[in-house]
Amino acid sequence: MAGLRKWRGFLLAVVLPTALAATYFYAIAAGQFASEARFLVRGSSGGGGALGGALGAALGGAGFKPVQEEAMAVRDFLRSQDAVRAVRQSVDLVSIWRRPEADLPAMLWTDEPSVETLTRYYRRMVTAEYDSESGTVAVQARSFRPEDSRLLAEALLVASENLVNQLSERQREDTLGTARREVEIAESRVLAAREALTTFRQEGRAIDPARESAANVASVSALEGALTQTRAELQEKGAYMRADNPQIQLLRNRISALERQIVAERERLTTGEHAVPQQLANYERLMLEREFADRQLVSAAASLESARVDAARQQLYVARITQPQLSESPQYPKAAFTVGSVFVVLAVVYGIASLILAGFREHAA
Repeated sequence: MAGLRKWRGFLLAVVLPTALAATYFYAIAAGQFASEARFLVRGSSGGGGALGGALGAALGGAGFKPVQEEAMAVRDFLRSQDAVRAVRQSVDLVSIWRRPEADLPAMLWTDEPSVETLTRYYRRMVTAEYDSESGTVAVQARSFRPEDSRLLAEALLVASENLVNQLSERQREDTLGTARREVEIAESRVLAAREALTTFRQEGRAIDPARESAANVASVSALEGALTQTRAELQEKGAYMRADNPQIQLLRNRISALERQIVAERERLTTGEHAVPQQLANYERLMLEREFADRQLVSAAASLESARVDAARQQLYVARITQPQLSESPQYPKAAFTVGSVFVVLAVVYGIASLILAGFREHAA
């Protein structure tokens, strides 16, 4: 009896809880079947390790590599409430986790759980891990029937593929969206430049002010040439004709007319709203704006085409490595490991507590 009293604390604190745990795991706990699948998120951009590259090459699709960021995003998605909502559309999660063969501590306790409660239980039964060396994502689903586990793992794969397709589409739209907006801006600029040029031509009644001004300058030059010739003729005839000769008067009248016409043409070309310098400046500015707008449109169109090529090259997709399988025997709960862990932890805690109590007693004595 004295020996039993000595070990009473150890029996109550360590042996009894371990025995209860062993009774539950070996006699009461229902077997849980696991189904696992592995996949690779691949795309034309992004990097992967040597093993990931080897896997990518083995799976085909030249130019495509494992992409780490998207794979980690899929892993996080599989752990989230959004994954629960997505899987519930095709799988009755409540039913498969409330099967008749499930034991009470391990089963889902309520048949109408909130999405938060279901998500907490889901995270106990579903795991998703990312392997940074191979670039693969491993997802494992557990339930109380092997066919339920495989069904759930397949639904998780489908949800992952849908997410990757959405990411790919969003990436494509982001890539093309900016290029399309640049093309629209360039098109608007071209239309505005052409409308401004048309308005200028209508208001100024000039199709090509540069050519018309050249013609006007040539006309003035011709008048000046005629004036010079007429003056020379007057000087020539004045040498041997009297001043009151009709031919002399005619030449003088022609010179006066030419001078007045030259002055009028020069005033018309250099003053007023339709002065040639102002018209030419406005016309050249509008022509320069149209040229820049045309170049911008050509550049934006080329950028859009390049963006389309890049968008097609950056497409993401899920490459399945292993398919969900039908388990032949339950893998959970791991009774021996769990019972052994319970015993070791309790024994360590008991030993530490015993040493602390012995120290208190010794100090009190």
